[in-house]
Amino acid sequence: MTGDIEISVKRKQRIENKKKKMAALLDIVKLNEYDRQKNKNNKTEHPDAQEDIVCTINTEGITEIDPSPKKKLKTEEIELGPSGKPKLQGIELAELKKMLREKTSKIRQAPKLYLRDVGKNASLAVDLESRCPLFLSDIQHLIMYSQVGVHSPYSPARWCGLEKYNKLMNVTMLIIENISLYHYEAFQSQFEFMKSNFYHKIEVVSPHSYNDDIVQELSMVPLSATQMRKLVTEYGTLEEATKLCGEVFNTVNNFFPIDSDDQSTKAQIDGLPSSDKFPRTHLLLSGWQMIEENFPLPIKGLAERKYSGYRLTKKKYKHVSPHSPLIAIDCEMCKTETGDLELTRVSVVNEKHEVIYDSLVKPENKIVDYLTRFSGINSKMLRNVTKKLRDVQDELSELIPDDAILVGQSLSNDLHALKMMHPYVIDTSVIYNITGDRIRKTKLQTLAREFLDEKIQAGHQGHCSSEDSLACMKLAQLKLGKHLFFGDAVMSSVRSRQRAYPDMGTANYATSMLKQCTKSGNTANIVAVDDIANKYRYYIDKDTSKPLKNINCTRKDSNKQVVEHLCSTINEHQLNIAHLRIASDKIDESSSNKEKIFKTIDKWVSKVHSASNLPSLVGVMFSGQKNGGNGLCFLHLKQEWIV
Repeated sequence: MTGDIEISVKRKQRIENKKKKMAALLDIVKLNEYDRQKNKNNKTEHPDAQEDIVCTINTEGITEIDPSPKKKLKTEEIELGPSGKPKLQGIELAELKKMLREKTSKIRQAPKLYLRDVGKNASLAVDLESRCPLFLSDIQHLIMYSQVGVHSPYSPARWCGLEKYNKLMNVTMLIIENISLYHYEAFQSQFEFMKSNFYHKIEVVSPHSYNDDIVQELSMVPLSATQMRKLVTEYGTLEEATKLCGEVFNTVNNFFPIDSDDQSTKAQIDGLPSSDKFPRTHLLLSGWQMIEENFPLPIKGLAERKYSGYRLTKKKYKHVSPHSPLIAIDCEMCKTETGDLELTRVSVVNEKHEVIYDSLVKPENKIVDYLTRFSGINSKMLRNVTKKLRDVQDELSELIPDDAILVGQSLSNDLHALKMMHPYVIDTSVIYNITGDRIRKTKLQTLAREFLDEKIQAGHQGHCSSEDSLACMKLAQLKLGKHLFFGDAVMSSVRSRQRAYPDMGTANYATSMLKQCTKSGNTANIVAVDDIANKYRYYIDKDTSKPLKNINCTRKDSNKQVVEHLCSTINEHQLNIAHLRIASDKIDESSSNKEKIFKTIDKWVSKVHSASNLPSLVGVMFSGQKNGGNGLCFLHLKQEWIV
């Protein structure tokens, strides 16, 4: 009896399952019929549509959809390209090409800022011991180039590249005085916005370290030779131009300890040496040029790191004059086991062409390559030499007068080999140029052949330092006997407009950077606190009553007002410079409020950054401190993402 009940229950379950399958099949048939009718109606519009689909139920009760046995399913074959992806044709391909062209054009037209090797070596990404900071003049060159491009007398090519500068809506530099690199590194958590939004963070030597003023250093550009020649024609001398022309300023970079009480040389000496047609001081490299040419300089921060072991040629210097003696120096070096080039010979020649010093030197480290074909030095020459570098330094310090002008070819290399620093230098590779391009230096051998009709370095035994130093002296004297532009192809032709250095200018005269930036019609917006605004105004034009063209100079009572004014006017001008000052006593070690101040600075920077339209270049400059601590420059090229 129980068995019959069980059978009847199983049978009922099978019947129920069959009913469900039949109901499902009926639904599918209805759907197939609906699709069949739809395909017939759309046949003319969709000739490649799929044929009928027949649904079956397999033995396991699972519904399957298969192509009709009468008509096989037509499938569209997709052609694949070499990459294995579907190959586009017709309208789709044309649209894709158009989109790619537009994207490529946007990428090409977008401004780009990138660091070159010198800039990378100054980045905070480099360890402190290996880092070599930039100078404020480097930042100045970038600002000028962003406004007038290749028409700028200076280019930032030494340390960075800026492409499509003319596509920038504006350039903004926010200067914050008395804040240093130390403050940023010690309190990074308070500078969250700046840390995360500014890609380039670059150490900059503070102008305070060489007794200069940050406003003057940023505002002043060395006179180019073109400007200098124009001023001399108009005013007679540059000295008169500084008195009569409001755009010319007399500047001196106080890198070296020059005796301020020295009245004998400080007073202008009448007349010139009989051999000179113009003052030899006009051939001196300026502080800017010494930086460009990599001369060792006694600057705080660099002296301790990069120039450790270097010394000054004199403890104190007299003021240079047109009667200061010329001393030509040339050095020979060999490669040692440290991988560096070390001094092995030094020669000194005076104006009478007498060799007054010539000595072989034993390097501190073992020589691995004498470089005889260049240095003229071999192992036999140095076999019994005991004189060391420090002995040579002592002897040269006694020999060189305290107002002497050193002369040499690429003289910075010789001073690095000597590990010595000197304030007054004439470099024959700078004052002579036959390539028409300041970047390309002419070899001493070529200069001697072309201008002195002499053959030097002609043998197979290498260079001779006494011969080379004598050639440098003769070249300097030849130019002094001609005119300032003698032997300078850059000034002989106006075709070379793009150069990394300015035209051969003078050491101590400068003009307004802001006037250079606005000479093509761009406008500049200067806003600063207290007396700082007055300084900017003075360095634009000494005649402060004269109205300014294309330059707005605004004074505000507080840092907050400066930021607010900048944010409200930032997009009305191509160049914006805002200058804040943080009181030193508010951020010293004893201050409990400094973290709050740093956080406020970060908020101000965020506001300025947000206010600037795309694309724009935004920079923040920490000036450094008077009692030590280098500056820091943050740079960010703000632009839309191209996807």
